[in-house]
Amino acid sequence: MKACALIPAAGRGERFGRGINKVFAEIAGKPVLAHTLSVFESCDAIGEIIIVTGKDDIEAVGKLVDRFGFKKVPHIVAGGRERQDSVRSGLEKVTSDVVVIHDAARPMVTCAIIERSIEEALKSGASVAAVPVIDTIKKANGKIISGTVDRANLYSIQTPQTFKTDLIRKAYEQAYAEGIYATDDAALVERVGEKVTIVEGSYDNIKITTPSDIELASMKLGAQEQRTGIGFDVHALVEGRKLILGGVEIPYEKGLAGHSDADVLVHAIMDALLGAAALGDIGRHFPDSDPIYKGVSSLKLLGHVGGLLTQHGWKIINIDAVVICEQPKISVHVPVMVGNIAKCLNIDPGRISIKGTTTEKLGYTGRGEGIASQAVAVIGKP
Repeated sequence: MKACALIPAAGRGERFGRGINKVFAEIAGKPVLAHTLSVFESCDAIGEIIIVTGKDDIEAVGKLVDRFGFKKVPHIVAGGRERQDSVRSGLEKVTSDVVVIHDAARPMVTCAIIERSIEEALKSGASVAAVPVIDTIKKANGKIISGTVDRANLYSIQTPQTFKTDLIRKAYEQAYAEGIYATDDAALVERVGEKVTIVEGSYDNIKITTPSDIELASMKLGAQEQRTGIGFDVHALVEGRKLILGGVEIPYEKGLAGHSDADVLVHAIMDALLGAAALGDIGRHFPDSDPIYKGVSSLKLLGHVGGLLTQHGWKIINIDAVVICEQPKISVHVPVMVGNIAKCLNIDPGRISIKGTTTEKLGYTGRGEGIASQAVAVIGKP
């Protein structure tokens, strides 16, 4: 049986100072809680996730779970006055043999840490993620230093804290019977005489406590691999063809020659996106020797390219394109072009720029023999 993750998310966050539950604060475009849940959702060792939150936040957490499509969340439970009360409520819903208790406000946990904690808990009964203390620790009377503490055996304790379910329930029952509240779950297990084993945590696995922690986490979680691609295309202007640019039919005496609708702007954008992702070019994916693409809308092909990027984990950061021609003028059509392309790629129109320019009547575009387009695309992945 896979382990159950229990995520306390009911903190009032007085030190956070923004008047909201800090798990709803955004980091790199997503709430803290969504980042945390994403790790557990993607971890094969986790079978289900139980979230414990404040009574007033249950609806908001439910909407967040739906918005991000989390599938492993069968229960969202109302928490108590203290974190320990919240964990106790969550434990009532646990059905697995092992439970992984992790603070919602630690969004930079990794699946590797989670799996290490589960493996150790299965062997010894209880484990905590921790890192060695690296700062010098001083004792003080008021503001006067009274001594230096040997840090050789000191650890900063994190979550996840993972237990055999029967053991942590026993520890909680005894704590409540004796009126004991502890600062973490492992302390309750220690009180019943059981050993707790340390597993390697991470110095990145910080707990969001103050606004400055949000800034630090944003630097980490917002970081991503970025790539840039360049696209170029040109088609001749001929009579008897419609002129299609950016999916817009533009009234003009000539159109662009080509196997498809010859939308030179969309072709340049496709090549830029494919190039950035190292996925070849439009000739490889949509050869003009294939009759299936004869007369096809280039927007349809662009949608396919967008799907390829998604399959490979890429997100489009921005597209900057220019149409090069003397005539016709395209500025009036740009908003519709942007809307068409954004819809195909399922991105915000604000990420797309389209411009028109001329070559001052020089060259084939200057003579009205054809239209060219260049595009630059930036893509990224976490």
